[in-house]
Amino acid sequence: MLSLFASSESQNFLPHDGAVYYYPSFLSISEANQFQRVLEETIPWESDVVHIFGKTIPMRRKMAWFADGQRRYTYSGSAKFVNPWTPELLELKNRVEKQLNVTFNGCLLNYYHDGADGMGWHADDEKSIVPNSCIASISLGATRNFDFKHRKTGQKVRIQLLPGSLLSMENDTQQHWLHALPKALKIQAPRVNLTFRQMV
Repeated sequence: MLSLFASSESQNFLPHDGAVYYYPSFLSISEANQFQRVLEETIPWESDVVHIFGKTIPMRRKMAWFADGQRRYTYSGSAKFVNPWTPELLELKNRVEKQLNVTFNGCLLNYYHDGADGMGWHADDEKSIVPNSCIASISLGATRNFDFKHRKTGQKVRIQLLPGSLLSMENDTQQHWLHALPKALKIQAPRVNLTFRQMV
């Protein structure tokens, strides 16, 4: 696995078939800590669920979905309740849009209690997402590894996501690469992740 640590804010971290850009200091440490505290306390977190063989299984990880109007987000057979934007989310949304020159109309938040919470291999390629659109991810809290795996070759790339960092997945990345947040049992601190999206 190729491990990459940010040395440039304009470098494409994928070797081919996609574009991923990393901005390690998008928010200052004090800003990241403040946003994390506010979001942990004010977001209406719900337990995520998956549907397997007709059964609904609650996950330890918690989530919340925010969007313009009534744009629902559905994955794993579950439609997420639409929350109206909060002032803090709008501020972050505006700052991400200014940084990337992209307009977003939805945001999925995930709360990971500690390193025992993670996400397996997947791609953000649901039909409700505009194809080949930019997905921007802000990380708050614990530093975690974030892995990419090419669908055909199996080649892997690892990026270490720092608190206050911004990761932008662009172009046809979701077509060719899967991504995952591997578990790290030694990590005891929580992490809040925001992924801004362009929904149809």
